[in-house]
Amino acid sequence: MARQRVHLFIKGKVQGVFFRQAMKVTATKNHVTGWVKNLKDGRVEAVLEGEDLGVSTVVEWSHAGPANARVEDVEIINEKPKEEFTKFEVLY
Repeated sequence: MARQRVHLFIKGKVQGVFFRQAMKVTATKNHVTGWVKNLKDGRVEAVLEGEDLGVSTVVEWSHAGPANARVEDVEIINEKPKEEFTKFEVLY
């Protein structure tokens, strides 16, 4: 299967609603590696890498997020896979 890497910027009510932790669970379940972190401007930033289906599943999930999130927009930047991650992490 083909691998892909995407860089996401997620806008809306996405901080203080366990978005990062929920994304980690979703990514891990779908065998996606990378990281997620909060930005000072209120957005969440994430880099996802893995098989096409797993990454697509996490990207689709990010348009809604966990129950208390209100996602307004997801900017998706496709990048060349770098195979640099061994797991999915929440960065602080």
